[in-house]
Amino acid sequence: MSSVSPSPASPSPEEDRAARLAVIETCRRMNALGINQGTSGNVSLRHGEGFLITPSGIDYDAMVPEQVVPVHLDGSYSGDWLPSSEWRMHFDIYASRPEAGAVIHTHSPHATALSCLRIEIPPFHYMIAVAGGKTLRTAAYATFGTAELSHAMLAALESRTACLLANHGMICFAPRLDKALWLAGEIEALCRQYAIARKVGEPVILSDAEMNEVIARFATYGKQPGELDGTGVAAVEAPRRRT
Repeated sequence: MSSVSPSPASPSPEEDRAARLAVIETCRRMNALGINQGTSGNVSLRHGEGFLITPSGIDYDAMVPEQVVPVHLDGSYSGDWLPSSEWRMHFDIYASRPEAGAVIHTHSPHATALSCLRIEIPPFHYMIAVAGGKTLRTAAYATFGTAELSHAMLAALESRTACLLANHGMICFAPRLDKALWLAGEIEALCRQYAIARKVGEPVILSDAEMNEVIARFATYGKQPGELDGTGVAAVEAPRRRT
């Protein structure tokens, strides 16, 4: 089977294999965490002059590196395996969001259930800000695997890093695979929490001012001192460090 065509910008064979293995491992972790079932979701990683994506219909536990599909920036692919039916969504995210290094699409149970309500999830919890804004949007419905679905997704992802897909599931992106997997898990947890809260009452929604403060803090959320540039609002009011 062929892989990415050699070019000055191409990763080495060792780097290429490591990237393919990372995609497969992320798929398996995704299912082990309960945020996807079977082969319904898909995973991709920006790589070389395009990206690597899971093949269509291949069981994650049986998948081998040679089956992970290189997709190029002209919309073509290499190899003997068809890319995921949702390759367009991944392609359009990479084309329009340079900060995206990895994309995960899942049919996680609670996110999918709420996507069927076609609602925008309000800021019932401050962690809604992990998606990049004050709400978690749901993209308009379109048939899976179509350009129409990808266009609807891009609209819902404006100024966001995650959204629900109406009557379908969720999609998110991050700079790295581990961060994308973490975000996918957070979105599912938030959807579960919102569904539980709605069962027992009407959640109190955080105000714009409260969410503005959260979003400002999230600019440094999860960063260690060496990663900070001294600007912005500190996410954590840290204790005094001993010297």
